[in-house]
Amino acid sequence: MIRLVAARTPRFVPLALFLITAPLLQAQQAASKAPRPVAAPVPIAGQPPATILIFRHAEKLTDGQSDLSPTGFKRATRLLDLFVPAGTRPDLPTPQVIFATHVSAHSNRPVETVTPLAEALHLPIDSSISNDDYAELAKTLLSGKYAGKVVLVAWHHGTIPNLARSLSATPPSETWPDEQFDRIWRIDYVDGKATIWDLPQHLLPDDSN
Repeated sequence: MIRLVAARTPRFVPLALFLITAPLLQAQQAASKAPRPVAAPVPIAGQPPATILIFRHAEKLTDGQSDLSPTGFKRATRLLDLFVPAGTRPDLPTPQVIFATHVSAHSNRPVETVTPLAEALHLPIDSSISNDDYAELAKTLLSGKYAGKVVLVAWHHGTIPNLARSLSATPPSETWPDEQFDRIWRIDYVDGKATIWDLPQHLLPDDSN
């Protein structure tokens, strides 16, 4: 008579598996707690400008039109108070080059914002680059073409933080607030490294400090 005997797992097998897997688990836990490497700053190609001043266009109409509001046109005119005459604001050097977002079906506001200042300084406005092509603008500014210059950029707020990153600077905030029109981000380049400041305009009565 043949008996069927159920196979039994030797008692030493679980212990053997534990001895094998325990070091692997400990290694995984140690790796998860180890500090992750920090990405190195993006290297700057060419010779950068001395300073880049970035700001949002002035106040807009609320009915979907592409122009500035009356308050926006007032701010655009008052921008001269920051730079004319030179040295009016020691923390804001006078621009030598002016960029503005390319005119679109939805907005002419960046060009309108810098037009009075450009006319006062007798400078052309380069508005050849569209809003979403901020990386192309950054590449142009860092190419060496504007080495040692002070460059002013009027852009749309949704892409300004990404523009700052593309310029090898860490933006002061992850987003530019929807209702904010009265700040300037100043980026200085020293020894190939970018430093950024968030500065007030102080042009209209309700501007932030």
